Amino acid sequence: MCTSISFCDRGLYGRNLDLEYHFGEQVVITPRDYPFTFHHRAPLPHHHALIGMASVARNTPLYAEAANEKGLYMAGLYFPGNAHYFAEPDPEALNLAPYELIPLVLGSCATAAQARALLETVRLVALPFAPGYPLADLHWQVAGPDGSFIMEPLADGLHFYDDVAGVLTNNPPYPYQVMNLNNYRGLSPRTPENTFAPALDLKVYGQGLGGLGLPGDASPSSRFVKAAFLRQNAVFPEDRAAQVTQFFHLLDAVSMVRGSVATPEDRWDETTYACCCDVREGVYYYHTYDSGCIHGVRLTEEAMTGDRLGIFPLADKPRFVWDN
Repeated sequence: MCTSISFCDRGLYGRNLDLEYHFGEQVVITPRDYPFTFHHRAPLPHHHALIGMASVARNTPLYAEAANEKGLYMAGLYFPGNAHYFAEPDPEALNLAPYELIPLVLGSCATAAQARALLETVRLVALPFAPGYPLADLHWQVAGPDGSFIMEPLADGLHFYDDVAGVLTNNPPYPYQVMNLNNYRGLSPRTPENTFAPALDLKVYGQGLGGLGLPGDASPSSRFVKAAFLRQNAVFPEDRAAQVTQFFHLLDAVSMVRGSVATPEDRWDETTYACCCDVREGVYYYHTYDSGCIHGVRLTEEAMTGDRLGIFPLADKPRFVWDN
């Protein structure tokens, strides 16, 4: 389970990754001349530089989400039971394994429009990275300076939706998630009027009554509603660092607390990390579950022009700042 949020007008994108285990995640920079290879198309020896969270296997970065040097962001989120990949390639399509999407799209495209045009030619083939690696059921949020969209691989092919909410979680499919927002159209950050019974002297006994009914559980549809409400109403200061902090507050509001969600295997689902890609400044920010301190990795010119992966292990231990 995960939640991804985009602010195209602010150049801020990011997500919570909610999982009951770790997958070797670390911040990885792929420089422009580090080649990407594919099963059914020619390699990509030169491309835009990428930064994001990935595991590295066989010298290949397997990104969960990333942004490129042009300001384009792409995140894959769990979509179990609905994601469909085809068993066989189509000679008339651009055949890709799911893990190949982020490298090709972010390596090749600078805008959401370019990404969508490329993806409309794609056929997703059921190819894991290697034997023994899982084939994750995913759908994707893609966002750039010109807008954001959602791509979902269903049984009849890829479906594309304008990302009107600026949010993606998991199941159900995106059209239902947006339709479900209609059930909450009366919510507001402001204190509501007494429309229940104006003749009754119903008291305002505290702040926040305009949000009564806003979901607070960790289910995908509830997280979608809450994240969409907070995103639409969030107030951002002028200071860039404070904007990044505000972005993390949005993610923290829909994070999973260890012990609150048990998986069918009786393991604890939790927000293993939250991240914010500041594509204007070229910084990937993150914090882990156990380290609430926000850490940052810069996409520097030196890092983009090398020929080796830049790998930055996560700071995952609690850190405290003492004032005495």
